[in-house]
Amino acid sequence: MPSEFHVHQLPALVSRRRLAGETVVVIDVLRATTTIVHALGAGAVEVKACLEVDEARELAVNLGRDQVVLGGEREGLPVSGFDLGNSPREYRTETVGGKIVVFTSTNGTRAIEHCREAGRVLLGAFVNLSAVCKALQGADAVHVVCAGTNNRVTSEDVLLAGAIGGRLVDGRTELNDQADLAIGAWRSVARELDAVPLSRRLCNSRGGRNLRRTNQGGDIEIAAEIDKFNLVPQLDDEQLTIRER
Repeated sequence: MPSEFHVHQLPALVSRRRLAGETVVVIDVLRATTTIVHALGAGAVEVKACLEVDEARELAVNLGRDQVVLGGEREGLPVSGFDLGNSPREYRTETVGGKIVVFTSTNGTRAIEHCREAGRVLLGAFVNLSAVCKALQGADAVHVVCAGTNNRVTSEDVLLAGAIGGRLVDGRTELNDQADLAIGAWRSVARELDAVPLSRRLCNSRGGRNLRRTNQGGDIEIAAEIDKFNLVPQLDDEQLTIRER
């Protein structure tokens, strides 16, 4: 069990300096971290996270366009000229297997970049929940950074943060207030999962409403599938390269 467990419901709520050298889990349930797990699970060589659309386009050309799948979104919608959007359904063996994925998103890649000074950065989603918790065993302190949506807290990320904390902490673990709230929120939801599936909870979250508004609600079911993958993406270097741990 970690001696400390901290949740930061938005990147803006924790400084880069505070995260320096620490063990960090970045989460963007709907949808960046879910999609990145799917990409690596489908055989992508690595994922290069980019902050800007033009940066992603330039990097794809420099790496060799025939070796790259260019994917991502802005405000939830696919980017003109990109190969793929930000739907995990698109990241299949036939589309990304053996390829480098150059990826940019409105919130997720910015959250990843915010944590780049940490000692270890893992990417979490409901689809790899158990694998992330296993990878955190032995860590003295854990920070979970939620991507949110346009600098606003999203309940889907808070619930995942609580699910991670609920598996890791015990009565001796020091929690910040955001961690305490997240764990309590998840435990309340978990008690009713048989009656109210997680996908329904996510449908009513800020991110879920945004996806339904743009007719992409099918991604919510995918993001709510717990433990589909036994892999953990890890930020590999300062170039924001993400590989399977």
